[in-house]
Amino acid sequence: MKITEFIKKELSGWQPFEIIGLAVVLVMILTNIFILKDSPAAVINAICGILYTIIAGKGKISCYFFGLMGSGCYIFLSFENALWGNMLLYLLYYIPMQVLGIFRWQKHLKKESGEIVKIKLTQKQNLILFLIGIIGCIGTIVLLNYFHDKSPIIDGITTFLSILGMYLTVKRAIEQWIVWMVVNGLSFFMWLSLVINGTKAYSTVVMWGVYFILAIYFYRQWKKELKN
Repeated sequence: MKITEFIKKELSGWQPFEIIGLAVVLVMILTNIFILKDSPAAVINAICGILYTIIAGKGKISCYFFGLMGSGCYIFLSFENALWGNMLLYLLYYIPMQVLGIFRWQKHLKKESGEIVKIKLTQKQNLILFLIGIIGCIGTIVLLNYFHDKSPIIDGITTFLSILGMYLTVKRAIEQWIVWMVVNGLSFFMWLSLVINGTKAYSTVVMWGVYFILAIYFYRQWKKELKN
């Protein structure tokens, strides 16, 4: 496939309100540099992260390129704020899984639109996933508490559920968006608490808030598509 044809497919399917909403959010994030003196890493991470989420929600494989760039910045931010769970998650799991996602998604693309073929898990798979999530979150919280993580409970839950969420993303399952709703909501309050206590990562708070809204939006979009 030619590069121009690939880019054309990746940019197709955008609604006017989606473009306007993205523009408003990007302006808000860029404004943080000048008004709130936000961290450059937080700004780059937020921009790449939001683009990744939107493009992933549209089922376009190019989302992983933004995901890899954003992950690098988020690793740096997590290291600075002693969020060891999130740091190791992105370094040892997110980056390898995103590389894997590129190859896995490439095998399940619709020729006409360049979007992935979406799936829904069975009841048995959902039950297994739920049990793994409960056990994994408890284990991660205990481990992070041992290493004196600043927010062991929230960091532990978001860390392990993010592992499940990324697995479901690569698997192309709609259930990923339910997991991301929990992860994004808790991450929003975790980073808001850090900002209130002096951390300059305002764009990261905006990013997680936007992530939460996008998770709800794309869950509804994928649900409609799977019904059809």
